[in-house]
Amino acid sequence: MSRLSISPGLLLLLILQTAPIALPQQRDTLVQQIEEQIRVQKYDQALAAVQSGLRTAPRDARLWTLEGIVLSLTGKTAQASEAFKVALRISPGDPAALRGEAEILYRSQDQHAIPLLKVILKENPGDSTAHAMLATLDARNGRCGDAVEQFDLGEEAVSSHPPALEAWGVCLMHLRRPSDAVPIFQRLESALPDANWPRYDLAVALVESKQDTAALKALGPLLEKMSTDPDVLSLASEAYEVSGNTPKAVALLRQAIVLNPHEPRYYLAFAALCMSHESFQVGVDMLDIGVRQIPGNAALYISRGTLYAQMARYNKAEADFGVAEKLDSAQSISAYATDLARLQKNKSDLTVSGVRSQLKDHPNSPSLNYLLAKLVWSNGAQADKAAMADARRHAEAAVRLKPDMSEARDLLADIEIAAAQYGAAAEQCRLVLRVDPSDQTAVYHLIVALRHTNQETARGEIPALVRQLSALQQQSLKQEIARKSFSLIEEKSPSSQ
Repeated sequence: MSRLSISPGLLLLLILQTAPIALPQQRDTLVQQIEEQIRVQKYDQALAAVQSGLRTAPRDARLWTLEGIVLSLTGKTAQASEAFKVALRISPGDPAALRGEAEILYRSQDQHAIPLLKVILKENPGDSTAHAMLATLDARNGRCGDAVEQFDLGEEAVSSHPPALEAWGVCLMHLRRPSDAVPIFQRLESALPDANWPRYDLAVALVESKQDTAALKALGPLLEKMSTDPDVLSLASEAYEVSGNTPKAVALLRQAIVLNPHEPRYYLAFAALCMSHESFQVGVDMLDIGVRQIPGNAALYISRGTLYAQMARYNKAEADFGVAEKLDSAQSISAYATDLARLQKNKSDLTVSGVRSQLKDHPNSPSLNYLLAKLVWSNGAQADKAAMADARRHAEAAVRLKPDMSEARDLLADIEIAAAQYGAAAEQCRLVLRVDPSDQTAVYHLIVALRHTNQETARGEIPALVRQLSALQQQSLKQEIARKSFSLIEEKSPSSQ
């Protein structure tokens, strides 16, 4: 992440603005001489003068602060930090010492800089450099709401600092404010005209804010320079599709897939195009290739299953949904294990016996009941009636203890479908969708359950549910593409500077 260093000149200015505290004239003159030596970069002379002054005045906070500055400027960071700390012990709240110590901590992205920066801003709310430094630390730690607020306040300091501009723009994108990110990335591009990645950042923001004409203009030079970069081709495809040029969008996505056949996003984007234009078989054909190339990707099976459902080929759709559920099971279990590690403050083996042991101590934990049900189910309970009953019992306990636990209801629906209890499965799905209409798992479980019902009215719901699933998948795909785009930006940009 970016670093926004305080210049030696600014540090000196801050010190000179600090009112002297009843210093003898001789010592005041010494301080002025040291400041001048630092200003003209005579660091050895400045350090010798500081240390000479400290022998006669060991509790002079200004001299300790000056020593910290000289040591910091000559790369002796640890010693500089100690000098600033001594200054702050002698004179708590000393502005120059605070800024020096905050700068050292900030350089190493140490979170201990944050309280110091807040003290500085409490005394001087208009300090744009402190706002910018605090913003960068917030951005690094994923606190984008706080970061953007601080970037706004520190705009003056950020305007000529590319890494901070990038962090600002990326945070705005994470907050789903692409229109606000556009002018930030435009400034970033102007600051780094020879780099490619700022223009890519800008193009992503323009695509996300539906400014397709401007996005294509931004992408033009990138397509010339980086015609073999599949990420650029994929982004350009999205821009061309929004502008109404579907043939160009399809051609660019095909090219991206050829260049990197192991990236699932490209296949999913191609399938989304096919869904939009009702070219379902074309999408299935491309996803067949994707499944062969990346057989362990659950999203590819869900996407192909949705296309099959659009074509009313429900047996194939159901088979793909089943494969996706099995592939996604490990990821789902892992996510819940992480939550449980926080909940229980320890790490246990992620095994049926390990979770049963935890459940004895915490029988009313909905997460533990769900996790045990999920583990039992994923271990092949479909073929064992006793194991199936065990999984059902713990899933039911989870929803009894936490009625809005959609994951447990989704699992119950899967269990009921395997047991041919389609009415009970449909009931669980409807309860989930009443709380969260965007739950894709509940939608495709409901499609499967209704397929096996004898009620004509219920079966008549299926086409609308298929359209709903298709729309949800396209929406989640767009969010995933945006998230991946900025993950790629964060990986690329430091080496591109």
